[in-house]
Amino acid sequence: MSLKEQKIGFVGLGRMGANMVRHLKDNQYTLGPVYDIMPEVATSLAEEVGTTAATTLAEVTAGSDIVVTVVTDDAAMRSIFFGDDNLFAGSAGKIFLNCATLSPDIHVELETAAADNGAETLEVCMASSIPQAREGKLYLMIGGKEEAFDKVQPLLDDMSVNLRYVGAAGKAAQVKALVNMVMNINTAALAEGLGLGDALGLDLGMLQEVFSQTGANSRVLETDGEDMVLRDHDCYFSCDHAAKDSGIAIAVAESVGISLPLAKATFSQFEKMKEIGLGHYDKSGVAELTFKGRNA
Repeated sequence: MSLKEQKIGFVGLGRMGANMVRHLKDNQYTLGPVYDIMPEVATSLAEEVGTTAATTLAEVTAGSDIVVTVVTDDAAMRSIFFGDDNLFAGSAGKIFLNCATLSPDIHVELETAAADNGAETLEVCMASSIPQAREGKLYLMIGGKEEAFDKVQPLLDDMSVNLRYVGAAGKAAQVKALVNMVMNINTAALAEGLGLGDALGLDLGMLQEVFSQTGANSRVLETDGEDMVLRDHDCYFSCDHAAKDSGIAIAVAESVGISLPLAKATFSQFEKMKEIGLGHYDKSGVAELTFKGRNA
C-alpha cells in the first residue's frame, strides 16, 4: 500500500496541526480521524477536509496507519500516550510522527513504549511556521530508528522543503532545542536593539537597514523586525512557547554541566511576558519589554 493510500490521523489541531492536515488533503493523502482537546475544533476541521472527528484517542489509532501528533509540551504528550484513553491502545504496526518541541528524554521514552506495543515512533521536529505548514515547506529534523524513517520519508518530503535525519531518538529534539534557543536569543537581542534605538530617537527603518548590512543581521531581523517596529504581535510563535523551548535547552545544558547565561537571560524575558499577561503574543512581542521600559 502506498503512503497516499494509508490513513493518516492527527492529534492536536492548532495552527500548525490543522494546516498540516489541509496540506496533506490538498496533496491527495488519505486522512484518518482527527482529534483535538477541543472537540468543536476537530469537528470543524473534519467537515472542512472530509474526514471524521474522533472523540477518543483510541479511535484515532484504530482508524489510522500513521498518526501525527502536534501537542504543546511533555505533559500533553504523556497524557495522549499514557493516559487512560491513549494512542498506544491497539497500536501494533502503527507509526507515530511526533512533531511538537519536547524534551529529548520523552522521545526516548516513547520509542521504548512504542516498541513494547509493536509500534514505531519518530520525532519530527519542525522549524518554520504556519504558512510553511500549509504549503508543505517546513524544515524538518528527524530522530529515531532509521528503518522507521525510511518507511515514511516520502510523506515527510511532501510536508517539507528540506529535512535532515539527525540520528537516534532524542537527537533531533536536542537540535531543535538549540535552534529555538539561538532564535530566542536573537529575538530578544533584536528587541533590545530596536527598543534602545527608539529611545534614542533613531529612525527605526534606517536602523533595520543598517542592521541588515552588518554583523547585527539575522534571520530574526527579516521575520520579526518590522513587526516589532509596528507593534504587530499576531501570534505565529508565542512567548509562551519561546519560554518553554528556552527552558528545554537550559535543562539539556544542565544535564551535561554547561552554563548558558544568555539563554537564561532570554528565558527570563519571555517569562516576564507571561507574568504581565502577554504570553499569548508572538515572540516579536518581547520588544514590548524595552519599548515600554519593562525590561527585567
